[in-house]
Amino acid sequence: TWRSYYASIFNPARLKVKAMQAEMPKKYWRNLPEASLNKPLIEGAERAANAMIAKAATEPHKSQKRLEPVMPAKPVRNVDDIETLREEAAHCRACPLWKDATQTVFGEGPHTARIMLVGEQRGDKEDLAGQPFVGPAGQMLDRALEEAGIDRGKVYVTNAVKHFKFVPRGKIRLHQKPSTPEIKACRPWYERELAAIKPELVVAMGATAAQSVFGKIMPINKNRGHLMELGEMQALVTVHPSYLLRLPDAEAKATEYRRFVDDLKIAAAVLR
Repeated sequence: TWRSYYASIFNPARLKVKAMQAEMPKKYWRNLPEASLNKPLIEGAERAANAMIAKAATEPHKSQKRLEPVMPAKPVRNVDDIETLREEAAHCRACPLWKDATQTVFGEGPHTARIMLVGEQRGDKEDLAGQPFVGPAGQMLDRALEEAGIDRGKVYVTNAVKHFKFVPRGKIRLHQKPSTPEIKACRPWYERELAAIKPELVVAMGATAAQSVFGKIMPINKNRGHLMELGEMQALVTVHPSYLLRLPDAEAKATEYRRFVDDLKIAAAVLR
């Protein structure tokens, strides 16, 4: 079988005997199962090449275009209300994360909120409770909002990804960063939330949130600390409160926390 295959792939027009011998000296050819074919293939190479040249060229294959299925036009609908969105999102299967998550955790807050806070994804506590920012990161956020002069009860809080992504480690579920396809799959929910709330300011907390809000990767340190235009509203980029929890050095944690509060004070100024 190998000898038949070797003979069929032999290309006389690309024959280079010296190159063959450089790769495998002739003294070793006797150990190759195809060695007995080399001599007749080489001797007939010139004749075979001339026959290939004399033969008429074949027509190239025409590209086959796949016919796109005709999709029915989506019905024009009014802007959703948050309760309707929450009910629909509970059955979301846009990405595989729903399979292992306890539930879809949608955003919450007043429908007339002037500020929308966007985080990364639900954590373990949020996945079990069904509410955003109720774990350690949520407690950090609450404290920072209070110091910045923002009443959490007056802002709408959501996340870029609505299901919890994790890897199990015994009884512990370790958080995993959402991938770009997962962020894109969940972005329509954020867009519909945005259309329903119509905030004056969107605060993207963390790289995943910034990618969802702006539709592209936005470096945090390069873009934080100042307002940016986002269509008819404004946007602000800052770190995610869970980032502060992961800092091992107490001094660095205190410094970054102050920076986080300073970013939120920019948001507070919008309310005033």
